[in-house]
Amino acid sequence: MNKSELIDAMAADAGISKAAAKAALESFLKNVAGALGKGGRVSLVGFGSWSVSERAAREGRNPQTGATIKIAAKKVVKFKAGAELEGGL
Repeated sequence: MNKSELIDAMAADAGISKAAAKAALESFLKNVAGALGKGGRVSLVGFGSWSVSERAAREGRNPQTGATIKIAAKKVVKFKAGAELEGGL
């Protein structure tokens, strides 16, 4: 499912227009990104939670040349599925 298919499904399930569903989805994504950007955590009980984690600097290899390269430290977003989501699979 891609973003437009999700918007269509949300509109059909909620009985709202596609424009309203798109606005709701974009608001959700904006607020999740904003909370994570501030170092917070977003948790939806039963669905899952998003958090930010630090990934340490490390060495890697260029697959074409085999040369060792340095990979810089960075922040990554992690998602942990909730019990209801995992149980429904």
